[in-house]
Amino acid sequence: MPLSTALIPLALFIAVATRSRGSDECVARNFGHGSVVCECNSTHCDSIGSDTLPALGQFLSFTSSKAGSRLQRGQGQVQKNSTGAVLRLTVVPYQKYQRIRGFGGAMTDSAAINILSLSPRTQDQLLRQYFSTFHVNGTNLDTNMKIPLLQRAQALSPRPLSLLASAWSAPAWLKTNSALTGKGSLKGQPGGKEHKTWAKYYVRFLEEYAKYNLSFWAVTTGNEPSAGQMTNYSFQALGFTAEEQRDWVGLDLGPALHTSTHHHTHLLILDDNRLLLPHWAKVVLSDVRAGRYIHGVGVHWYLDTLVPAELSLGTTHHLYPEYYLFGTEACAGWSPSDRGVRLGSWERAEQYAHSIIQDLNHYVVGWTDWNLALDQGGGPNWVKNFVDSPIIVDHSRDIFYKQPTFYSMAHFSKFLWEGSQRVGVSFSQETKLESSAFIRPDGSVVLTILNRLSSEVQFEVYDPAVGFISSSAPAHSLLTLAWNTL
Repeated sequence: MPLSTALIPLALFIAVATRSRGSDECVARNFGHGSVVCECNSTHCDSIGSDTLPALGQFLSFTSSKAGSRLQRGQGQVQKNSTGAVLRLTVVPYQKYQRIRGFGGAMTDSAAINILSLSPRTQDQLLRQYFSTFHVNGTNLDTNMKIPLLQRAQALSPRPLSLLASAWSAPAWLKTNSALTGKGSLKGQPGGKEHKTWAKYYVRFLEEYAKYNLSFWAVTTGNEPSAGQMTNYSFQALGFTAEEQRDWVGLDLGPALHTSTHHHTHLLILDDNRLLLPHWAKVVLSDVRAGRYIHGVGVHWYLDTLVPAELSLGTTHHLYPEYYLFGTEACAGWSPSDRGVRLGSWERAEQYAHSIIQDLNHYVVGWTDWNLALDQGGGPNWVKNFVDSPIIVDHSRDIFYKQPTFYSMAHFSKFLWEGSQRVGVSFSQETKLESSAFIRPDGSVVLTILNRLSSEVQFEVYDPAVGFISSSAPAHSLLTLAWNTL
């Protein structure tokens, strides 16, 4: 869902989870939407402190809840014998699945405008929340606004950021409807002048950002190609059928990237809702000419309830395991029945966590939020598409609020380092708890658990490598457990 003009692709970037510093407490504010936000200013913002794991035989826990906990840190002893809990979660390390690439959010025009509306010190504070401790995406080339913010973000991050670009629309003169918005596709045919010209835009985009020392891990074939097939669609859009996208990649975009100096840049197809899978993947990835240029499939979270994850994501993975699945867009407050900003909404935090866990458990390697920061009205937005964001800015007071969704994402982005591999989890009995487990590159284990019930759930975790962990998930909470095995 776009804000900016569409002549140059959107730049998404991800900073894989890193360690945070300090242990300042959350300054909680309650706006009557079920839970609290944490208020931050130029001199104060909460953090979890050190997440360095203790020695073998101990574990760390981090809890966020509707009641107001925000990554509350705890530490305990691993036991050699079972605690006798009725519910046991067993980590199954020999069941190995996909590896994590990262988590992110979008440096849209809206996000940049809101960040820059704050004082320089508060801007730095906000950027630190994401880039020195968290995750990130962005829009078209802008040497006055977004590029400087990306450079500042890179300077804050202890590890290189991974940038992903996704185009909203080709220029109007290349399109059948001669407009950026509405129903329209590229003029001509794949292999023709217009299709090759649009492919060259991608290469030029990468070249221009490279002049500012910003390189891209990946690009997509374009945001929501199904939207460009809708009459009177209000956003910028470029329509493709699966067959048209297949041929454009095989004849134009793929060769253009492959012969450029950016031939290592990954290419993701679809970048649309998962209900289009597995059909879209079958059409594009089964074609040898197109398939050789493609690395993955981008999916959006909108309309996820219309199709089971196993039917869409799972089937696609099993058909084409050599291509990874990546979540390229999500946001709260987009539905007409629940529109705009809800300061302190825990329900939305649970929606994020549920989606991330479900995606991770169906082979997705990363998950991306939309706007990094919006104002209290959910904007600015040129088509009045006012939605929610993990950070909400109040520039009149030079402050920003970290929403429950910020912490929901942090339970994954802070702990699942790049290269972490998902492993199996089995349950001793049926439960409403949702979970996903990973072994990180250093051999440590991370288990994240979502409890959407209105009551606390007691359980124990069994890791054959270390023993038993006794724990509980408070009502309406997210819990991350981490421990060393070496």
